[in-house]
Formats: sequence, C-alpha cells, structure tokens
Amino acid sequence: MLDALDVDLLRALRETPRAGVLELSRTLGVARGTVQSRLDRLERDGVVTGYGPDVDVVAAGFAVQAFVTLEIAQGALDDVTAELSALPAVLEAYATTGTSDVLCRLAAASHEDLQETLLQIDRSGTVSRSTSVIVLSTVVAPRTAPLLERGPRRSSPRAPAYRRDPVSRRDRDGPRT
Repeated sequence: MLDALDVDLLRALRETPRAGVLELSRTLGVARGTVQSRLDRLERDGVVTGYGPDVDVVAAGFAVQAFVTLEIAQGALDDVTAELSALPAVLEAYATTGTSDVLCRLAAASHEDLQETLLQIDRSGTVSRSTSVIVLSTVVAPRTAPLLERGPRRSSPRAPAYRRDPVSRRDRDGPRT
C-alpha cells in the first residue's frame, strides 16, 4: 500500500514529469535519498511503469477514436491478442466479463482509416462479432491521482518526519540553509 509521501511523490511526478530527484526532494521537503529509495521501490513494485511522455493522439493527428467490443471464439484470447497487437490503431485492449470478451480503444486519422481497421478486425476468424462506439469528446481524461489520494494508506509513513505541506514545515523549522 502507498502512504502519503508515495502519493505526493507520484502527484509531483505527474505534475512535473521531467523533475529530477533533487527537485522532487525540494518540492516534497524530504531528503534526496528518501525520494530515490521511494522511486526505486515504486518501480520495483510495478507501481511506476515508465517515464515516457504522455502522447495526446488527437494532437498527433489521430482525431477519430472509438471503443470496440469484441465477441470472440471460445479459447481464442491468445490469437486475438496477437491479431490486435499487430494493428497500430489499437491503443489498448482488455479481456472483459459480460456480453463481450474484449474491449479495445482505437485511434485513426480519419473515419476511413477507422473503418479499415474495423474491417481488419472483422476479417479475423476468431472474432465473431464487433460493436464500435465513436468517441465524441473526452469527459474525464485518464487519471490516477484521485484514486491514489483516496486509497488505503499504511498507518504510518516510512518517513515519519514527512508532512504533506512543506511550506508549514519551513515555517516551523525556519529557513533552510
């Protein structure tokens, strides 16, 4: 489980993804070694999976997005995974419960490009039915901070001197030299 310092470190990384360990330690008001050890642990535990740039596919020229549900032949998930992975327009795909078996998010430069990708998916011998829904606008962008901030916490952080508000800490401890 994450503690308050972990959550604040993740938020700081999200707000300033190019910040170095020293800058993060200053922002959070904790030692550089503490930040580095936390980052190492978060990476090792698979919480932080990368630092690559977030790419806005619309700004990159792929303004048409769709969600597609697939009903597939029983036991064909590995085959569908391979087929979907080979299509550049498939941004992500998940095995699901319910009436469909797979949920995909696609992006395309035009409706014609989207239609071509949908036709490629439908040509698969393992896909028995697909249903697509075009995205009109983003209502809530992908995010994790609200979930992490609300989630369960360890009873005490591993950095006991850490306080969420570095400004009040400076006021209490005096200026840093």
